Amino acid sequence: MNATPTNMDTPPDFKAGLEDVIACASEICFIDGKEGKLLYRGYDVADLAAHSSFEEVAYLLWYGRLPGKIEFEVFLDGFTGSTELPLETVMILRMFPKAATPMEVLRTAVSSLGHWDPESGNTRLDACLRKAQRLTERIPLLVTAHQRLRYGHEPIHPIPGKSIAYNFLYTLHGKVPDPEMVHVFDVALVLHADHELNASTFAARVTAATMSDMYSSVTSAIGALKGPLHGGANEQVMSMLHEIGEPAKAEAWVLDALRNKKKVPGFGHRVYRTEDPRATVLRRYAEELSTRAGDTKWYEISRVVEQTMRANSKVYPNVDFYSATCYTMMGIPEELFTPIFAISRVTGWTAHILEQWGNNRILRPRAYYTGPASLNYIAVEDRVS
Repeated sequence: MNATPTNMDTPPDFKAGLEDVIACASEICFIDGKEGKLLYRGYDVADLAAHSSFEEVAYLLWYGRLPGKIEFEVFLDGFTGSTELPLETVMILRMFPKAATPMEVLRTAVSSLGHWDPESGNTRLDACLRKAQRLTERIPLLVTAHQRLRYGHEPIHPIPGKSIAYNFLYTLHGKVPDPEMVHVFDVALVLHADHELNASTFAARVTAATMSDMYSSVTSAIGALKGPLHGGANEQVMSMLHEIGEPAKAEAWVLDALRNKKKVPGFGHRVYRTEDPRATVLRRYAEELSTRAGDTKWYEISRVVEQTMRANSKVYPNVDFYSATCYTMMGIPEELFTPIFAISRVTGWTAHILEQWGNNRILRPRAYYTGPASLNYIAVEDRVS
């Protein structure tokens, strides 16, 4: 017998990819896909991008509210104690083969941090909050240290008391960064800090739900983010802009892509049915940085691509579309675009890990079985190949 079980008709609530399936209750992030709204703990992300900072948003995500002045000063002092990478982790960074990609290195290096953290196995809330803070401080340093090592340069020590955005650009380029670039990079970190149950956040919660440790949970998230369908879209955007080459060729490129049902990188989203609100903010900064640099080619191509897409499809730009131009104008190599996603999103991952542990139940969904049933076992010597 080679039949599918008769009781396995497609369940009425089955949705491929878990689309729109509610997997948990959360107070961290709300997305209104129809109106194009994104809220962190009730605050509109556009307001946070305009008035807050990445460090303050981290506090908001972890503690559930914005801090008072004294609270925030004490909180920032906690980052100062995490401004150096463990020596052992730097030794590991030196051992990676040159062919290892930044995301592969980040995945392994973050896992290694747990070995040198004396609180790694401490599950108390205060210890977990300190680990979240250490991860947020050290992930950017892992990215820049490895980037320098792979090109034959020594890592640069960050400057205590400076922001995460400042120290990322400083330890990457080895010089005092332009204040406007620091500001725009900080805004980009705010915009990427959380986005509800995306693939990497869900992976982090699944691992955390088993009562594994924070470093393992974040490593799971990085593994999910590494996939090109999740974290690699901004790199694909820049590759597209290079392929187009100049603004005059952009409209024809997009129309050809649409005729051939080819995906245009940086457009479309599983949740948003209108423009991603993060793209709205980054469009303005992409124009500002390009104008200041006297190099508007990538921005001009992006505008033609967007205008052509709007005129010929119902698909809108997402956060990846203009972030690519912003990062390029900052002199950030394309291979670091996805690691930057992790630099920011670790705040959201760790907030979700803490929330998962606050009311934990192991995540164990069911699968819709479509295989055969009631097969009879045949001895190997009697099987027909």
